[in-house]
Amino acid sequence: MEFQDVVRKRRMHRKFTAEPVSAAAVDRITRNAVRAPSAGFSQGWAFVVLETPEDRDRFWAASTPDTSERSERDMSAWLAGMRTAPVIVLALASKAAYLRRYAEKDKGWEDLDEARWPVPFWHVDVGMASLLMLQTAVDEGLGACFFGVPPEHVAAVRGELGIPDEFEITGVVAVGHPADGGAKGSPTRRRRKPEAEVIHRGGW
Repeated sequence: MEFQDVVRKRRMHRKFTAEPVSAAAVDRITRNAVRAPSAGFSQGWAFVVLETPEDRDRFWAASTPDTSERSERDMSAWLAGMRTAPVIVLALASKAAYLRRYAEKDKGWEDLDEARWPVPFWHVDVGMASLLMLQTAVDEGLGACFFGVPPEHVAAVRGELGIPDEFEITGVVAVGHPADGGAKGSPTRRRRKPEAEVIHRGGW
């Protein structure tokens, strides 16, 4: 697929068919993720791939409330669609890996002071890796959706999946063959901003 077509066709899919995703496609999606840029080539990322029904059920049980009534908004339609994804990939970031990397001789910092960083590049880089997964899914003829784990459920997910303390969950990518239906996304309720409104040349 042409790159511009990949960019144009990428959208967040929230419901999937029962057709399995090939092992080759999953491998390509994760292999492309680690081709993302990372500050200082720190590569402070890790990816937890869940493909069996049992592993996916463990994730959903740990990451979501028992009933939608416990949430401020009804997430039942979203959950019903997202639970159909045959592949779940947790994208993790290690802040410590970046702090250690920039304390090495070729980077010139001699301490692990987080205040030196203008933004948390560990999450930025994992976000870029996640976008490569989303784009690769499109190129494979698949659909995908990036979403987060609610703060109140992070500890349960970490414990259930054995995620080391060093890693934080930046987000999750669900992958599968797109199906009709599923929860409607924000683009159905909001317009895309015109380029002239967001692109400023030569200054603001």
